Amino acid sequence: MTSLARRALPAGAVVLLVALLAQLPFLRNRFFYVWDDSAAQFLPSWHFLGERLAAGEWPVFLSVDNWMGGNFSAEALFGLWNPVNLANYLLVSRFDDLSLAALVVKTEFLALLALGVYLLCREYGAKPAAAAVLAIALPFGGFTLYYDTASWVAGLMAFTWIPYTWWSARRVARGVGSPLWPFLFGALAVTTGNPYGLLGVCAVLFALLVENWVTRDRAALLRLLLVGVLIALVVPLVYLPLLGNSAVTDRAGQGFASTGMLMPRLSDFLNPSMPSHLPMITTFANPTRLSVPGMYFAWFIVPLLPWLDWGIVRDRWRELVAVFVVFAGYLLFAIGPSNMWMFRFPLRHVEVVYVAFGVVFAVLLSAGLRTDRTRARVLVTVGLLLFTSYLTFAAGPWEFRRHLVSVALLVVGTALAVRLARTRALPVVLVAGVALALLLQTLWFPKNADVADYAFPRTVSELQKSDYDGTTFQVGSVVVGNNGLLLKAATVASYTGMGYRKFKQATCMNYLGTTCAQALDKLLEPTEVGPPLLDLLRVETVVVQNSANPNPVTPPGWRVADRNDLVTVLKRDGGIAWASGRVSWTDAGISSDTSTDTRETLRIDRAGKVVFARLNWPGYRAELDGQPVDVREGPAGLVVVDAPKAGQLTVTWSPPGLVPGLVAALLGLLGAVALSVAVLVRRRRFG
Repeated sequence: MTSLARRALPAGAVVLLVALLAQLPFLRNRFFYVWDDSAAQFLPSWHFLGERLAAGEWPVFLSVDNWMGGNFSAEALFGLWNPVNLANYLLVSRFDDLSLAALVVKTEFLALLALGVYLLCREYGAKPAAAAVLAIALPFGGFTLYYDTASWVAGLMAFTWIPYTWWSARRVARGVGSPLWPFLFGALAVTTGNPYGLLGVCAVLFALLVENWVTRDRAALLRLLLVGVLIALVVPLVYLPLLGNSAVTDRAGQGFASTGMLMPRLSDFLNPSMPSHLPMITTFANPTRLSVPGMYFAWFIVPLLPWLDWGIVRDRWRELVAVFVVFAGYLLFAIGPSNMWMFRFPLRHVEVVYVAFGVVFAVLLSAGLRTDRTRARVLVTVGLLLFTSYLTFAAGPWEFRRHLVSVALLVVGTALAVRLARTRALPVVLVAGVALALLLQTLWFPKNADVADYAFPRTVSELQKSDYDGTTFQVGSVVVGNNGLLLKAATVASYTGMGYRKFKQATCMNYLGTTCAQALDKLLEPTEVGPPLLDLLRVETVVVQNSANPNPVTPPGWRVADRNDLVTVLKRDGGIAWASGRVSWTDAGISSDTSTDTRETLRIDRAGKVVFARLNWPGYRAELDGQPVDVREGPAGLVVVDAPKAGQLTVTWSPPGLVPGLVAALLGLLGAVALSVAVLVRRRRFG
């Protein structure tokens, strides 16, 4: 076996073991990875975007049929510029069973995360076995598994690239790595569109600057600053469209507040090793405690603390400064306010705290377990186990049987680990305990009851069995979130992280696409241009949830097409004018109208007002025979153009800040390549 193969073997084992362990939650609950936002937003959107990509459409900035959730560039969260995300969207589009698609993609990112943690631990001097143990354990930490992976998968995608950015940037600081790698990994974190990725990149680069300032390495500081500037040039490409739409959108929870939601306390970090521990943290479903072990890290963390050689930290503290900075900073974030600008729910920061602590633990574990002063270490271990057991029982005494099993796991596992401390079997014991703890948790907690279970059909073909036609508006909650993207009909309902303020108010629609019982009545009210919103949206089908509105009014020109125990379906008699376009009303003469999502061309025969079934997202432009005309906001935020004369009217849309963002990102890429070439030439010249 070559030297390279020997070095790669532990990393390959990490990836393989994590990929295998990731199947356990799925085997227990087929919908484990299609939960909450993954079901309502991500999986359907990935499938839709993948189909568009397969058809040769890229980038997919806008889907007008998806209304509030259709401005993908402004949502930012879908990573339209991230090549790994895009490749996965293509993959997902090949699946009919979305639960299987979720399993594949999320297994991939858990394995990638583990590999990144392994490389980071190795960079700080951990031995392969110790680095592998921590790398295998971390992806199955409570928050990472039950929240980021099962539900808020954009967080997992962003988090995955943070260890890689940290690892590669530190190598550049040491003068042994290419600047191209931290730029690429940092850009991958930024282009996921999740702000926690951007925060993580800033945090690790800042921490490394502090580390090299402490060691007085000015050359390393300069290299890190240059890398940071180059990564920063990618940020406008992702976030300028979001900022450019802020005038017409709103997002719940922005600003600074402290509601208590998903806010761990400092004391919650004292018990990261009991698999059955349910911390007393406020959630969406329960004001007193989590329904899953959200603060869990790994079973061996607490019981092995007395057996580590902590003198190593004292001797090597300068090398670990960045780790301490990340740990302290994210610990403050984790126990901070529930809302800080774009960052909500401080529990999200816990996983980065665990990465930093995991690096230190791997470094200490690499030196082996101490076997001197055995009696004192045993007594301290017993004390720690009693303390964590007490915290666990106090938080949920009725689950004492589970707690006893957890205590048994820790006691037996610790005894075996200490007994085999000087053998190669130690990592095997630790990893086996990780697997057993995961198995127990998936048996005890097969789902995250803190977030929503939408109970959707798991296959696209099942969703497409509905016979809804044309633009479909729902009253109540029939198709939740972006699952309408998978239907043959175009549903007005969509999931949105920001919304369109005026449209939300006019349609009584929330961020999930669910509407109030009075939504149909609101759509039948006359608007400022005359026709009701039902016509201006070009709605052809209305699906009314009977529990929300048991006796919906049938508007003139409409009929009841179907009624069952769940819904009443109303359909428009006759077709929609200008079927190939988006014009919904005009007092001008129009002889033709053709459109795509981002461009519409129509022939106007006389001057007049034109209303389009499009939301007036910032970025619209209109020209009449090549001369610019104003685009303004009409009823419910629809696009309105006042044509002063006859001629050809062209309406186009592009995301705000697209050109500056592209230029900045291109400069960043070219700068990274140039810097990498310069570093390579310098190393070859001066050895």
